[in-house]
Parts: sequence; C-alpha cells; structure tokens
Amino acid sequence: MRVINMLKQTQAEISSSYEVGQEWRYHTRGGEEQSLVTIVKIEDDEKYGPIIHIAVSGVRIKNLKYPNGILEEIFHLPLVEGALRNSTTKLNRSNVHLPDYEFGYVRWKTAFDREEAGCFAIPLREIVQWLEDGTYEIKDVNEN
Repeated sequence: MRVINMLKQTQAEISSSYEVGQEWRYHTRGGEEQSLVTIVKIEDDEKYGPIIHIAVSGVRIKNLKYPNGILEEIFHLPLVEGALRNSTTKLNRSNVHLPDYEFGYVRWKTAFDREEAGCFAIPLREIVQWLEDGTYEIKDVNEN
C-alpha cells in the first residue's frame, strides 16, 4: 500500500502546474542522465492548450557545426504540456536563472503566428534524437 501511495504522490507532483524558472529531470537518452530541462516560458493557445517553452542543458547532440562536434545546450523548444508531463520525472530546483532563449522563441513565435510552425507533442528524448538525426522516425524498440 505504501508503494502505491508513493506512486500516486509522484504522479500528482509531476502533473501539477509547471512554472517558469523550474528545473526538471526527465527521461533522457543513454549517456545524458545529468541533462536538465528549464521552463523558460508558458503560454496558452486555443489549439494546443498550454505550450511549455523549455531549454535543455547537458545533452550531447552530435553536430559538426559546434565546438568538439557536440551541441550541449538547446535554448528553446516548444512542447505541448502533455509531452513534457510524459517526459519529466522529478522537480530538481525552482527559481533558476533562465538561459538566453528569446532569440529562438521570437523566431518560433513569428513562424507560429503565420501557421508555419507548431510545437512538439512527442517525448523529449525523441526530440533530442530527432535533432541529432535531422529527421524524425518512430523507432520500434524491438528492431535491431
């Protein structure tokens, strides 16, 4: 019974409202277990509901355009609340310093308002993989 109550408490904590300045742990890709999500902006949209804008630190995205061929921080990603809820595991800290996300946000918002951009509705670790791959494919975990 105690385990069930602990599980319910954890789920209630995760499903509570996100707030700007929170830093969360999430289901990461292998080798990125120390990666963290920072909530940088939250806005409500008629079509998508709450859009949670995040920055991600501690990733290791292979990209030859970056020093040492690795991108270690993503300054802006827009996610629907459900996608973030299904990705986050534990609140790490609150009231953290926000990274410089505004440039990415303004570019996204301009395209979004013209209906040329949307927001992610897939798990964050899949978004990170998509950024590394340059394309999005649903990968069957049973494939070799």
